[in-house]
Amino acid sequence: MNSKSVAIVILLFALLVVTIPPVNGESAPTVTITDYKISPAVLMPDSQGTITITVKNTANSAQMSEKSGQLSADNYATVKTTDINVNLDNVKLEGNGIKVLSRDFDRVGALGPGQSQQFTFSIQAPSANGIYYPQVWIDTAGGKSVKYPFPVNVNTPLGIQKKAIIILDSTLTGSQNPGDDIPVQVTVMNSGEMLSDDVILKIENISTSMVAPKNADLYHLGALSAGQNKTLDLVLLSDKKMTAGLVKVPVTISYNAIDGTQKTQTSSIDILFKGKAELGFVSVDTSPPRLTENAPFDLTIRIENTGTGDAKQVSAKVDIPAEGKKESFIGKIKPGNDAPALFLLEGAPAGTHPYNLTVTYTDDMGVHVMNRQMTLRVPPTDNSGSLIFGLIVLGILGFLAYRYWYLPKYKGDGKFPWERKS
Repeated sequence: MNSKSVAIVILLFALLVVTIPPVNGESAPTVTITDYKISPAVLMPDSQGTITITVKNTANSAQMSEKSGQLSADNYATVKTTDINVNLDNVKLEGNGIKVLSRDFDRVGALGPGQSQQFTFSIQAPSANGIYYPQVWIDTAGGKSVKYPFPVNVNTPLGIQKKAIIILDSTLTGSQNPGDDIPVQVTVMNSGEMLSDDVILKIENISTSMVAPKNADLYHLGALSAGQNKTLDLVLLSDKKMTAGLVKVPVTISYNAIDGTQKTQTSSIDILFKGKAELGFVSVDTSPPRLTENAPFDLTIRIENTGTGDAKQVSAKVDIPAEGKKESFIGKIKPGNDAPALFLLEGAPAGTHPYNLTVTYTDDMGVHVMNRQMTLRVPPTDNSGSLIFGLIVLGILGFLAYRYWYLPKYKGDGKFPWERKS
């Protein structure tokens, strides 16, 4: 071969190298199965279900550069960059004992870098119980294919409840009164057969904001093995203005399953609130305001409810040493209100009389009796006016006796002045 032929061969080889588009960055993309779901999780013999798979292009940012018109060693006149897609020619499911009711997915098309696509197949379980392993086949452009088997449970106990199952249990002492601190003992139990790791319990805020944690609202419990439980002692705060009834405090439990996936489930702490009435006294009045011994009078005692529940069937009685109506029925007193207990008495003797006020009422907690020792003072009758009047009358009478009886006798003649004139 002469030098001219060698030069032509070298030139053709150089042109061939320039026109081949090199791939920069990541290698050619591939596909994989990132997730699958069988519904229902356990099939009964001859029953139907579905298998859904997720196919993903593993090239997250693969690109291809086309260069032409080399100006120097590292300089080209034109550089064109395009993403590398993967073309799915066919996606099918081989039953391997499971009857596949769906057709293959032909000529699916391109799947860009990092993109995913789901495919759902309808299946029918065989008549015999057991674990079956159907297989997904994915054919891509260029003759490459991916195979992925996974188990299908047909009416067997294998695999059932193998995961961690978290149960929340809360213990309270009876019903609660709005406004009180509520001690709660919470038990978190793993009743499954697999480890749950990094268990976190969070008490959520309810929309009414009437119940909230007193301290922390997030508790880290660590790992819970199968059959293990952990107990928390916490305190909840309640608003005094909340109405009685059942309140569900939402709780979120999150944990990591054995395969590393994060699981979240919700539960609640159920609290039964009952209204509690608290009765007190506003005022004690008499009519007339100034009492007189043995004179009729009215005694009015105003009773208020400062609690969180209705006071019902409220009645009051007194044991004052006097005749009359000494028992009063009031009825219902709502929270924040007051009502009068009226007693009509015929009169009491003078003196200071201690007496007992007994109030009986019911609320959501039950029947209550409240006793209060009180005092009634009845002043003695004031006779000073009559005494002064009597003294005045006596004075007048004495003056008249002196003037018209004593002086005439004192003169010696025994005659009154008008007798002497006559």
